[in-house]
Amino acid sequence: MKANALPVAIAMTTALSTSLLVVSSFDNQAQAQENFRWKMVTSWPKNFPGVGQGPERLAQLVEEMSDGRLTIEVFGAGQLVPGFEVFDAVSDGTAELGHSASYYWKGKAPEAQFFAAVPFGMNAQEMNAWLHFGGGMELWNEVYEPFGVDVMVAGASGVQMGGWYNKEINSIEDLDGLKMRMPGLGGEVMSRMGVAIVNMPGGEIFTSLQSGAIDATEWIGPYNDLAFGLHQAADYYYYPGWHEPTVMFETIVNEEALAELPADLQAILTTAVRDINANVLDEYTARNNDALETLVNEHEVELRRIPDDVLAQAREHSEDVIAELAESSELGTRIYDSYRTFQDKVENYHAISEQAYYNARNPDGDTTQ
Repeated sequence: MKANALPVAIAMTTALSTSLLVVSSFDNQAQAQENFRWKMVTSWPKNFPGVGQGPERLAQLVEEMSDGRLTIEVFGAGQLVPGFEVFDAVSDGTAELGHSASYYWKGKAPEAQFFAAVPFGMNAQEMNAWLHFGGGMELWNEVYEPFGVDVMVAGASGVQMGGWYNKEINSIEDLDGLKMRMPGLGGEVMSRMGVAIVNMPGGEIFTSLQSGAIDATEWIGPYNDLAFGLHQAADYYYYPGWHEPTVMFETIVNEEALAELPADLQAILTTAVRDINANVLDEYTARNNDALETLVNEHEVELRRIPDDVLAQAREHSEDVIAELAESSELGTRIYDSYRTFQDKVENYHAISEQAYYNARNPDGDTTQ
């Protein structure tokens, strides 16, 4: 090699490296400035109070925080796809995002039901703790992994009502042959108690109840039930919602679409979902009692407690239904073990905290009877 060849080679290498760094920097900047237009499909009527407004808030937050680099168009049930086809739409890339409840996909992934509502299981506060700090989210994502879908918890209903009935329920015998809309594990329990279960999206409930296609239904709670006008189609309103101590709503994301987002937009999306997770539950907590007072005082709805023998049988059947789901797969067993272990722990603490406080605050017990 000539004497001056080495310095020249070093200079050329340095220049090439600098050029590559500049190109890489430009690529990163270009990706950072790229705009993304996403679609979000939901299982709810467009802008429906509570659960339907959560996705709208999500879209607004993401657009504001990203300075318009990521915009989300929200579709209500039936606008782009039917409410029960949200999961498929996100899985196949028809939409990048979906908002729904995981028990609607029990035909595809039975284990998903654990993450929506477990009869006599954990409430919203306890579920959020398990999902975020007890390994629940990792298990939930494992359920959805074969479908190319990621999931984030995105709202909760809190303890729901026991449902609307067109006849009084005074004993187990009154359930026999009843046609009722109730999804998930609770629906399976009711089926074993003699009820004919009918599944349908929320938007079809009122007309089905009014026409007599169903005799009873559960939906969410007073805030949403009043919005649907269910008091115009049934007289008796039962509590407690043993079948759904909460429903945890989900935001599902197409994995390929998520991977295409720059890291900052992924962080923005995650943060916005976490916001609506709290916001939706806060809204239900704030609105439900006012709606219940309207139903009872203005519309003369008859509020009834589910009889003790019905609750006792529901609990017994629930244990069987949940155990069978747990035993249906290796993943189901792991989810069940994680869920029950966490519930046992949180119940132990809540016995001397939340429950003890409620008892102290209301020493006379149930004042609604």
